[in-house]
Order: sequence, then structure tokens, then C-alpha cells
Amino acid sequence: MQIGIDSFAAAGLDLGSSQALSDAQRLAQLLEEVEQADRSGIDVFGVGEHHRSDYLDSAPSLILAAAAARTTRIRLTSAVTVLSADDPVRVFQQFATLDLLSQGRAEMVVGRGSSVEAYPLFGYDLADYDSLFAEKLGLLLLLREQTEVHWSGRYRPPLSGQGVYPRPLQAKLPIWLGVGGTPASFARAGSLGLPLMVAIIGGDFRRFRPLVDLYRQAGQQAGYAADQLQVGVHALGFVGESDEQARNAYYPGFERMMTTVGRERGWGPPNRAQFEAACGPTGPYMIGDPQTVAQKVRYIDGVLGGVSRLTFQMTNALMPHAEMLRAIELLGTRVAPLVRIPTPDRLASIAPVLG
Repeated sequence: MQIGIDSFAAAGLDLGSSQALSDAQRLAQLLEEVEQADRSGIDVFGVGEHHRSDYLDSAPSLILAAAAARTTRIRLTSAVTVLSADDPVRVFQQFATLDLLSQGRAEMVVGRGSSVEAYPLFGYDLADYDSLFAEKLGLLLLLREQTEVHWSGRYRPPLSGQGVYPRPLQAKLPIWLGVGGTPASFARAGSLGLPLMVAIIGGDFRRFRPLVDLYRQAGQQAGYAADQLQVGVHALGFVGESDEQARNAYYPGFERMMTTVGRERGWGPPNRAQFEAACGPTGPYMIGDPQTVAQKVRYIDGVLGGVSRLTFQMTNALMPHAEMLRAIELLGTRVAPLVRIPTPDRLASIAPVLG
């Protein structure tokens, strides 16, 4: 299993003075986080895409390009590219360029986006939410296969054999399909043979098993081998020296983030008791000391029938930078080795959790 980190480049505070960090300072910190992940043995680092004042990731490929110049081995990906509100030609060119700069370490996760501010910003109608994505995904996959493309669609001017350059270093630029909880999205990923990245930010991991099974069934029916149908999971996580320290460190920023999102989406405010329950053995958050987090990772792997990649959403605007760097180090040096140990029977490793 690959272990990764995703960041939304949240604007943050200087906790010593309670003043906002400048955007330049925050992005400098983010690049230090990617460097730490590279040194610590993390497999992949992803940067999200938002177009709002509290995040700095409206141009993720630029952030990843800067990270490419400061790292040597870690894979670099979007998390996610809001493909519905972008031009697939430009997206392909940006990530092909990133692939060249990084010597073949670029990937992308594409999706429709759970935050929808990009649609009106770039002149798209939310009523076309799914049809935009389906058309643009088809074009992006065609661009990956062909340099000179003949194509026509509803939302973009046609292509009549123009060459799309540069070409990536990798023979086939990895493209994952990011999904939430819509069955049609899981089935689409399977029918296209694309690796799946499931965003799970709440609820029981076990409720996603039927959807993951649907993905695998759709892929096999479309003729793809089982080893082509990779499953990734993106979930909230943080690693500390102890369970208590990790949860105390993570909760203030978590509370602020979820309160803000809740106001927009009609959720109630979070509370500490709910948070603690979600950090429990079968809860949706991977927050605790290395042993606790490794056990949760093995649990997720077991209940979903095998996970190829698990990425920790560690964005936290109130987290001291030094604590974030230490968490990344612990994830790479303490958690990742534990979950990479082959186990004869995945379910046996989670039996104590399931009872």
C-alpha cells in the first residue's frame, strides 16, 4: 500500500502572535511539508483545487512544479483537479510539463469537485455538473493516448488534428478518478479502467464497500484485470506522539474548518465528543499515535477489500508548522513501515477491532 498526504493549502495563523500568515509564508511552509514528506518516505503528495479566500491552491500544478524542484522521489498529484470547470487540453499540458520537470513523478486525480465555486467563476452552469465532467474526461483520456486529436463536443471548440504538446515523460500519465458517494461515479471509473480515489470524510468506512465492489464489478465486466482496478482512499488523518497529543493538536483547526463548511452546507457545528468517537477504532478519522493510526489503516484496507493508496488529509489552519512537520515525519517513518508489512490475512489483522 502507498501512503500519501493531501493538502488544501489552507491560509493559516502565526500562533505566536495570532496574526494571519502572509500567503507567501504559508506557501513556503507547504513546500517545506512536501520536502519533509519526500525525506520521510511518503509515497505521494497531493494538492487540492479551490477558488476561495481561505485556500491558496487555485493553481495546484504551479505548487506541484515548485515542489518538484525541491524533491527527488515523491510522486506529485492533484487532489482533485476540478476538470468540469477547466479545459482538458490545458490540464494535460500543465501536468505533462510537471511530469517532465519532476522526471516522471506527476499524476492527477480528476473530479467534479465538492466545492463548486469554480463553475460560476469560469462561466459554467451547475446544471451541467455531470455532463461537463463526462465530456471533458473523455477528451482528457483521448489526449493521453494521442498527440494529434480529432474531437468534437458540446462544451469546447472542436479539435481537428492539432498537436497537443509537450508530451509527458511517462508513457501513460496516471489519471485517477476522484469520487464521493455517487454509485454512477464508481461504475464510471470501473468501466473506464481508471484507478479510483474515494474521498471519505465522515461515516463508517464499511458503508463504502458496496460502492467499491460496484467499481470492481464494472471494471471486470469491461474487461479490465483485477490488478488494474486500484482503489485509493482520501480521509482525515494526523499522527502524534500519543493519541491524546495528536487529537489535542488537530482538534482546534478541525473545529474551525468544519464549522465554516457546516455553515455553508447546513451541517451542525462539531463537538469534541463526536470528534473523539470518529477517532475510535472504526471511526472515519485516522488520528492518533503511530500504532493507532497503523491499526486504522489496516482496518480500512480490510473492510474495503484491499486499498492500493491511502492519503491523509492533514490540512489544518491552526496547526503549528513544527507539529505538522513532525506528524509528516511520523507518518513516513513510523506508520508507513507498519502498514507495508505483508499480512497473510488482512481480515485477521483487524479482527480485534471488529470483535
